[in-house]
Amino acid sequence: MGKLMNGEIPLNFKINPYDRTQWHDDVVDPITSEVIEDGTPFMSEYANNFEWGIYNAYRYLNEMYRQLERVRIQMELDGRVPGNSGTFVDSLDGSTNKIILDKAMTDIIEAVAIGTTTLKVASVDGFTPFTQVTIFDDVASEDVVITEVGADTIKVQALTNNYKKGAKVARSNVMIDTTNAEMGVGDWQTFKVELVEVV
Repeated sequence: MGKLMNGEIPLNFKINPYDRTQWHDDVVDPITSEVIEDGTPFMSEYANNFEWGIYNAYRYLNEMYRQLERVRIQMELDGRVPGNSGTFVDSLDGSTNKIILDKAMTDIIEAVAIGTTTLKVASVDGFTPFTQVTIFDDVASEDVVITEVGADTIKVQALTNNYKKGAKVARSNVMIDTTNAEMGVGDWQTFKVELVEVV
């Protein structure tokens, strides 16, 4: 019995990692129909080797396609903007190329009204003055410029909407789906809380 697959394999292999099984039929006496020599038994280990072999082959093909797509996009961009070497590309597959999404995000800890300029937030990490942020909840959203960052506050241009406690302040409200290689709009998340009496 060769080395059978039982899980994912590294994608940087140099030789074929799949050990195939050489199958043999039973050897049967043509006159008495007696089994002279048993053939290869079918076992779950062999079946799982099939399954993992197929899975890993498709996984490898997907990785090859991902890399080919990145090269294709970079070549297309280089044709349009010579010498950029794909600087302006993100194929949204989890591997960035010089461009990094600014994921700084925090929560507003008190509801705010139209015209507010000072936001009390859970954290100011990643935020700097004179950069644009998006403020949003499940009702409204707007883009404003930060004018000042304090210890636990962010000052912005006067808001044009009301926002609930828990609204988001984000450098980008984009959510990247690496499975489908696409961008989506970030959600203002809500949570269901269940109270349980302790006795």
